[in-house]
Amino acid sequence: MTRPMFIPHRLHSAWTRLAEPTLVRRSVVSVLLAFVLVWAVLLGYIFITYKQAINNEPGLQKYGDALLVSLQDLTDPAHAAAAIASTETWTYIRRRQSGIFPGKTLHTLSDTAGHPVYVSPELEALNLPPPRAQATGVITEANAQGTVYRIYTGHNARWALRVFEPKRTDSAFLAYNGRFILPYLLLAMPFVLIPVWLSVRNGLRPLQQLARRIAQRHTDDLQPVGFNARHRELKPLEQSLDTLLARMRQKVERERAFVQDAAHEIRTPLAVINAQAHVMARSQSEDERTQAQAHLEQAIARTSHLAQQLLDLAALDEAQRPAPRDLDVAQWLRAALAQAAPEAMARQIELSLEAPDTLPTRLDVPALESIAHNLIDNAVRYVAAGGNVALTLRHESGQLHLAVQDDGPGIPATEHNRVFERFYRGLGHAANGSGLGLAIVRQAVLRMGGQVRVGDGLNGQGVGFFVRIPLPRDA
Repeated sequence: MTRPMFIPHRLHSAWTRLAEPTLVRRSVVSVLLAFVLVWAVLLGYIFITYKQAINNEPGLQKYGDALLVSLQDLTDPAHAAAAIASTETWTYIRRRQSGIFPGKTLHTLSDTAGHPVYVSPELEALNLPPPRAQATGVITEANAQGTVYRIYTGHNARWALRVFEPKRTDSAFLAYNGRFILPYLLLAMPFVLIPVWLSVRNGLRPLQQLARRIAQRHTDDLQPVGFNARHRELKPLEQSLDTLLARMRQKVERERAFVQDAAHEIRTPLAVINAQAHVMARSQSEDERTQAQAHLEQAIARTSHLAQQLLDLAALDEAQRPAPRDLDVAQWLRAALAQAAPEAMARQIELSLEAPDTLPTRLDVPALESIAHNLIDNAVRYVAAGGNVALTLRHESGQLHLAVQDDGPGIPATEHNRVFERFYRGLGHAANGSGLGLAIVRQAVLRMGGQVRVGDGLNGQGVGFFVRIPLPRDA
């Protein structure tokens, strides 16, 4: 009972495999198309040559001239008529044997006085026009009963001759010559297709070996392929794979270190939460419970802040980026600065912004929010009470420039290259932080294709962060 179900499945698998596109089949089809193109080009060349021959050296002209030359020594009209009749019969037989030319060539012969000597019997039913004096020595055309005839008119000292030849249509010419060329191309086709098929198959063999080697690798193996490609065409592929694997190794190592650092960072506030919750549950002193509640709230706030920054950093690490949106950066930055105003006012920190009234552009808004909010929060957090935080925004040379400077304790020059590392916190600062704010800034700037650097602060003190973001041309 299972065999009838198994056979269709095998047939379906075989059909699926046969229908799957392959490079070998594509190459063979390309060669077949090339043969069709060669056939069409040859046919076109023969047709153009045929047209030029008709216009420049018409065969009917030569035939009529030769027939007049053969008649010039005949003085007896009966002999001349017999010669024309014999020639007409012979010509008709040859046309039928060749199978190329349609119909029958007809003739009329008359003497110099205009008396008819010979007239083909078929001409009486065709009702073709009489010769024109100006047409002597040239080829004319006339239509009779749906057939176009090419007409030769000529004469010598004794005879006047007209030859009526059915014109060969262009479609008939192309059909005949197309059939004539085709066998030669079919004969040559196997001698071209087989070498092409073998060369493509042998050429793809190293690629198949590389594919098998990659397929046999372990899932966690991100080491270089180690294929050692000998062919020039495969070397870029091997180098690209090794580069991709190296990036993946770096990403995996970075993510592993990130997870370890995140676990380490979140362990401390969780331990504080656990300890303070234990104190609140067991302590009999109201003061101890109040103090434990304050510490608990600080630890929860720190954990929430850390979790949010971890989510922000993970979102910036994603390969998919949101579509740019139209935004007035100047107005938006004023609103972002207003959000930080309450905390700044509580610590008597003066916030200032130097920016144009409007600065419309199109950019990655979530990334800009990460940059501005973290730089402002970082400056307000670390500057001393009564300090200053100044923001500068301008548009110059197709780039958006944002600077956040303060007159706080600053960052030593030796730490400038490390402040953007994840979970790195400089020494000697009283403010608590997760060490992720500047890492988020750098990741957001990189996602927007820009640059961020550490520079001087205000009045020879503090630190400044200078962001440069390229803007689209149509922004």
